[in-house]
Amino acid sequence: MDELLALATRPWDATWHDAAAAAFKAIFGGGGGRFERVAENSVSIRAPFLAPPESVPFAALIHPSNPTSGGYTGMSVVLFPRTDGPSLLAMVVGTQGLGEDAYLLGKPGHARKAASICKWLNREYGRGEMIAWAKSDPTRIDQSVPDEIKSAFAAHRAALDRYGREIYALAAMPEGAPTAARAALAAFLDLNFEERGFRPLKASQAEAAAIRRGYQSLAMPDLDVMAAKTLLESRRFVIIEGPPGTGKTRLAGILAETHYPGRSMTIQFHPNTTYESFIGGLAPVHSGDGVGLQFVPRPGALMEAAKRAADDPSTPYLLHIDEINRADLAKVLGEAVYLLEPDVDVPRVVSLPHEFPEPFGAKLSLPTNLHLLGTMNSADRSIAILDVAIRRRFAFVKLWPQPRVVTDLGGEVMQEAFEKLLRIFMEHAQDDAFGLMPGHSYFLRDNDDAPTALRVSLLPLLEEYLAQGYVPGFAEDIRAYAQWVESLRN
Repeated sequence: MDELLALATRPWDATWHDAAAAAFKAIFGGGGGRFERVAENSVSIRAPFLAPPESVPFAALIHPSNPTSGGYTGMSVVLFPRTDGPSLLAMVVGTQGLGEDAYLLGKPGHARKAASICKWLNREYGRGEMIAWAKSDPTRIDQSVPDEIKSAFAAHRAALDRYGREIYALAAMPEGAPTAARAALAAFLDLNFEERGFRPLKASQAEAAAIRRGYQSLAMPDLDVMAAKTLLESRRFVIIEGPPGTGKTRLAGILAETHYPGRSMTIQFHPNTTYESFIGGLAPVHSGDGVGLQFVPRPGALMEAAKRAADDPSTPYLLHIDEINRADLAKVLGEAVYLLEPDVDVPRVVSLPHEFPEPFGAKLSLPTNLHLLGTMNSADRSIAILDVAIRRRFAFVKLWPQPRVVTDLGGEVMQEAFEKLLRIFMEHAQDDAFGLMPGHSYFLRDNDDAPTALRVSLLPLLEEYLAQGYVPGFAEDIRAYAQWVESLRN
């Protein structure tokens, strides 16, 4: 890796190509190599002598089925040098197409990992600037690198103009930042060889694991209580969504206890939730004159929360709406959707159809210290998707399954079960199905209880996914996983 790092961070000259071939060869084998010697058989090294500006020089690890010269197919890791600075590192599809790597390049997990690596590089080493970028679909060689990206990486314009359709992930080797350059090289190389069935040697496994944890954490970012509190303070109206078992309701409860003590209320939406129960409406009461019942205006949950918030405007008040997407929000909110605007100079007011008790009367506005927190299960596809007008008024944030929690609280069997299932979703799930990965709470039992817990809690959920067609493209992988769970013994 030291030779490759030196090569990637130096300008091109007439000796660059020979040095590139030697540097790529040096990553194999012990004594400084990153991968075992046999991994060298899974690639071919190509570093033809090409001189700028007439040509675009490069050095690449390509699929071994390709000829020794000319256009090639499949996935490759490429360095594009320049004469006045460090190289551009890229993941590239050969100019002759996908070839034998068509399945690999088309896997949702490959695109997901490439994008997460680039996002991680930008966050860890970008210092506020973009140093990496990834295409959403590596197989779309009909789509070139966007003009905005070409402008952002103008120093590498020659390579981007020549191979813009084939490049699907890139990282610029920053000058004077060897740590960033090494991280990019290691991440791209590890991804390439992981897809071909090889992991780094023991001496490099700790670094590889740290990199993997770093970019996987961005594929499934964590959300803690403080982050939710900060978001509520800035946006006022927030919805936390995620698959079952990620702790959405628990997080809301902890948030209410720790940051809104005595200043919160929780309600749960369901298909029979109405405008009258949430905003307010007429309710029957005994008339007291012996005549029977009469209908009088009764405030709903939102009006009650607004009243409590207004009683002490110096302290925030939280209304937590569990399962917020189980009701027809357009009907439940009615004209009150107009009030859900976090940034207004003058509080908005709507007219109500009845004269309610003080302090509202026939008008409703929401005090600025009232915060709304909705939680919703993203796996419940039987519920209508929230319409655009409502989505615009809430800040949406996802709560993902957290490997860290399983590692800390789950037994060895549960950790293995979680890692196996996560690997299936990470590799094979399209974006809409990836959000269905069961949460960490399914995997928090001790080893003795693990097989039974998995069979009675996790498997029914997976069976429902299969029955509803929620996991297209990897249903057999889920069925194989279910068979593995069934084989476990208490």
